[in-house]
Amino acid sequence: MENRTARLTILIDPEKKRLLEEICAAQDLTPSQVVRRLIRQYVVENAGNRPLPEWLVEPGGGKT
Repeated sequence: MENRTARLTILIDPEKKRLLEEICAAQDLTPSQVVRRLIRQYVVENAGNRPLPEWLVEPGGGKT
């Protein structure tokens, strides 16, 4: 499981941000949880031959 965090700053237009926050709130999620989930999915799908930690590829692994 991940044991450290690093900050990633992104720029997004205000309308998309508002919609993201609205949808996240309706699903009882934070935007950070959704972005982390999307990043994990992207990494797994595009890692190619790179080795991945077990917690990343195990079903249900990692934090939300």
